[in-house]
Amino acid sequence: MIQGITRASVSMVERYLPDAFVLVLMLTLVVFGAGMLIQGHGPVEMAQFWGEGFWNLLSFSMQMVLILVTGFVVASTPVFKRLLQVLAKAARTPRQGIVLVTLVSLVAAWINWGFGLVIGALFARELARCLPRLDYRLAIASAYSGFMVWHGGLSGSVPLVIATDGHFTADKIGVVPTSETIFSPMNLGILLALFIVIPLVNWLITPPEGQEVTIDPAKLGEDSGADGAGPDSPSSRLENSMVLSMASGVLGLVYVGYYIFGTDAGLNLNIVNFTLLFLGILLHGRPSQFLASVKEAVDGASGIIVQFPFYAGIMGMMVGSGLAVTMSNWFVSISTADTLPLFTFLSAGIVNMFVPSGGGQWAVQAPIMLEAGAALGVEPARTAMAVAWGDTWTNLIQPFWALPALAIAGLSAKDIMGYCLVVLLVTGVVLACGLTFLP
Repeated sequence: MIQGITRASVSMVERYLPDAFVLVLMLTLVVFGAGMLIQGHGPVEMAQFWGEGFWNLLSFSMQMVLILVTGFVVASTPVFKRLLQVLAKAARTPRQGIVLVTLVSLVAAWINWGFGLVIGALFARELARCLPRLDYRLAIASAYSGFMVWHGGLSGSVPLVIATDGHFTADKIGVVPTSETIFSPMNLGILLALFIVIPLVNWLITPPEGQEVTIDPAKLGEDSGADGAGPDSPSSRLENSMVLSMASGVLGLVYVGYYIFGTDAGLNLNIVNFTLLFLGILLHGRPSQFLASVKEAVDGASGIIVQFPFYAGIMGMMVGSGLAVTMSNWFVSISTADTLPLFTFLSAGIVNMFVPSGGGQWAVQAPIMLEAGAALGVEPARTAMAVAWGDTWTNLIQPFWALPALAIAGLSAKDIMGYCLVVLLVTGVVLACGLTFLP
């Protein structure tokens, strides 16, 4: 039965889901119209909200480009290629490969969401080289499905924000330690269930032999980078100098060591990018080889560069017009003490489709949901994690976060979203039950 559902889902998505850029244009017009019809704003006001928010994700967009580029550069080094090859050889069949890439992605995303975005896709590429009958689309979808645990992991923005002194809701809930959020029995129970259910679902929806969609390993760019050949000149010798790469790489890693052991700062996207960048310089050995790998990686970053500003504009309209608040208030109005976590989760999932930023979404929903939780006697930590899990849940069908993985894979959103939709439905039940019934 699940194979039939999966085929129907994949067929529907392939037929009706447009390109990710077309989708963001459509979402822009939907929110623009909703702001006028529901909130009563005029077209000039909505255009103002849109334009003022358009560049709000500019620094984040650059971070996302770098996580794609630096992750790809490290994965293309000889040392890392060998590591991926060794790990990939542990899978002897396509089904084993699907389970393995899902688990690798789950672990990586739990550790850090930026790392999780790229490592699964990179590993899926290596598996496709080792397993000729591996369904490449499902492998990338499985890698992306592991990303959904990030907000319940060590880099979850909502639990980390409310665990910080002086956060913007501290006057309402105080400081909430991670022992009540990330490491609470409820959250650990949800994570355990997802670590079992997601690989199982991906295993079950693996196409039978003869129906898989494979990829020619030659198209995955096995051999890339400069070979160091060229005229013997001072500039050529500098471009191929191992001394320059080694010195720069070591300098960067010295700072990483200081950051980890000499400061109290937590793991964030900047230090992940910094680490990957200097690892790439060090492991490629020569500046020319490093730059050749960067050039290959940048070719896949166009979707991030173009689309993220449009999502920032959508966020600007959602927040400026009050649409996000109206949507949240409606779910609160139908909630009880028992159902508030569930409806908070669902509302966060819907808002995430238009405000795909965990921190930004929390800023919008926190005042409403925490006030409702206080009135109904729901613990702030449970309310916060309901928002966190709702935010991460619908990432499965939100191309915003899939763009780095798709760029690495050379696929489009419609290639993987049919599989992700099946995972969304199953994990939605797991999350709803966990947030409602787990202590």
